[in-house]
Amino acid sequence: MFRNQYDTDVTTWSPTGRLFQVEYAMEAVKQGSAAIGLRSRSHVVLASVNKAQSELSSHQRKIFKVDDHIGVAIAGLTADGRVLSRYMRSESINHSFTYESPLPVGRLVVRLADKAQVCTQRSWKRPYGVGLLVGGLDESGAHLYYNCPSGNYFEYQAFAIGSRSQAAKTYLERRFESFNESSREDLIKDAILAIRETLQGETLKSSLCTVSVLGVDEPFHFLDQESIQKVIDTFEKVPEEEEDGGEAEAEAAAAPTEQGGAGDQDVAPMEM
Repeated sequence: MFRNQYDTDVTTWSPTGRLFQVEYAMEAVKQGSAAIGLRSRSHVVLASVNKAQSELSSHQRKIFKVDDHIGVAIAGLTADGRVLSRYMRSESINHSFTYESPLPVGRLVVRLADKAQVCTQRSWKRPYGVGLLVGGLDESGAHLYYNCPSGNYFEYQAFAIGSRSQAAKTYLERRFESFNESSREDLIKDAILAIRETLQGETLKSSLCTVSVLGVDEPFHFLDQESIQKVIDTFEKVPEEEEDGGEAEAEAAAAPTEQGGAGDQDVAPMEM
């Protein structure tokens, strides 16, 4: 079995200039449940897939409230995400108590990135195995950031992380130019459609996803399942007229087969 001699310590560089334990942490993000973030001028929407470990267990929360104007969605190790979200909540409360004003989103993201970077430079620590989509609203407008286990952070118009997130990214890349002017309802619909792309054929239901919204004069909150299901029904439900038409076509197609007699029953159907 091949043994990598450069991944036993997070501070050990490989000859090619790589830190393998940091890369392993980034791989843990790719294995987690998908999380989606979108923003417009006035709103931010965070959504995640509810994936349970087994049919007997409940799913773990992937979206957390930091403050009335900040929320975070995670992908990767949920335990690490809980610790970091608690740290973000503490920083936000301390800033509000000291300065009597909300903590700017960008400043919180920088502190979070600094905390993650320290874990890549200490031999007795390990990198956080979680990626965070931080969405918030401050005096400069709506923001969406991605914080990486390596300590890097990037601002996005829309982004997806987690397993099968590439399908969601492809959808978002086709639509992102319109997000800046999108309404609250359109953002929510696009977030749910992006979540559907990550399911790869599985039927989308309100129980499979969590959606949260924050915006101007709208504190961070979660949408209930009824509201999510109503949005899903607008693009998942097939109109009755189309269903009736499909049944009529099926009956018409079946008629010639019945007239063909018993001799045609043994003929294999054509592959389409």
